[in-house]
Amino acid sequence: MVLMANSSFNMQVRRDRAILAVEGPEAENFLHNLVTADVLGLAVGDARYTALLTPQGKILFDFFVVRTAEGYLLDCAASQLDELKKRLAFYRLRAKVTIAHRGDLEVGVSPDAASGKISYADPRLREMGWRMICEAGSLPEGSGFEAARIRLGLADSDGDIGSANLFPHEANFDQFGGISFTKGCYVGQEVVSRMEHRSTARSRILPVKFEGAAPPRGSEIRSGDKTIGTVLSSENDSALALIRLDRLEESVPPLLTEGVAAHVQKPSWVTYEVKEV
Repeated sequence: MVLMANSSFNMQVRRDRAILAVEGPEAENFLHNLVTADVLGLAVGDARYTALLTPQGKILFDFFVVRTAEGYLLDCAASQLDELKKRLAFYRLRAKVTIAHRGDLEVGVSPDAASGKISYADPRLREMGWRMICEAGSLPEGSGFEAARIRLGLADSDGDIGSANLFPHEANFDQFGGISFTKGCYVGQEVVSRMEHRSTARSRILPVKFEGAAPPRGSEIRSGDKTIGTVLSSENDSALALIRLDRLEESVPPLLTEGVAAHVQKPSWVTYEVKEV
């Protein structure tokens, strides 16, 4: 079964997100030379989803980069805000760039285009609607976003990706424009390029449907005595899991997690081969 679009959530503030402002005459080149996506020439209001990697090619921080008249706003995980700011400051050296937390702003999401200080279509998948950056305290509480995200197979900074755990391919950055394979060097670029050209990404984050409530994070998905994946974030009977594709290809149903039957699914946007079990 190929997963299709689902935007059954309402406009809501995302309290797990925070904003960093990166401004100054050298801000564009500063960011472009660090992150995985191509941010050169973005028009005001345009956005990219991207990451800052370790030199070994693993994701330290994933975030959205939004072009403004003054520079850039980075929509990042609130839990990673301080460390991301510190890491950017480390790389700044003598570049004419300022990096500041914008506590006066908050992040929101909506299934439809909405007015706000800044509003843009989610650059990963249009099915995930719109993101916005507004004055703090201006957005309502809401529901449904996490369930929609998990059903569509999109990894979350806190719930799935973490820091220094995954390569970009494992979090599907190559599938929705989170990596540029034509830009120049950036931190970790050699490892990422090698994985792309040699097709060595053995593991991928994929959605899983359970015949019952999703088991807790960290639970193993097994085929017989072989582990083929690990449960990540979940909502009701759906979850994301880091799946070994080679082991999935060799698996024999039923897949079981804590005694609950599991079914690995293929999102509509995926271009690589996935055996649905």
